[in-house]
Amino acid sequence: LMVPDVPPVQNAMQRAGALGSLLSRLKASQECLEVVKACLPPAMAAHVRSGALDDEGWTLLAANSAVSAKLRQLQPDLMDALKKKGLKVNAIRVRVQKQ
Repeated sequence: LMVPDVPPVQNAMQRAGALGSLLSRLKASQECLEVVKACLPPAMAAHVRSGALDDEGWTLLAANSAVSAKLRQLQPDLMDALKKKGLKVNAIRVRVQKQ
C-alpha cells in the first residue's frame, strides 16, 4: 500500500490563507459593485461589472467606451457612496472590458 506524499501542514495553511484572502477580496469587490449599481441608472448598471480589488483601488469594468466615460464622470459620487457604506476603496479604476 502506497501512501501519497502529504504536504506539510504549514504549506497547506499558507495556501488556505491565500485562498481565504482571495475569497474575501472577491466578496468585497461584489459588495462594492452592489453599492455602485444602486447609484447608476438601471440601463447603465447592466453594462458594469466588478473587477479586481487591491490595496491601490478597485477596478470597474465597462461594456463599452460610452459607459466607461460616464463612470469616470461619476467617480466622485461612487467613491462617496462606497465610503458611506463603510467600504474602504482607495481609488476606482475604470476599464473597458475586452470581449
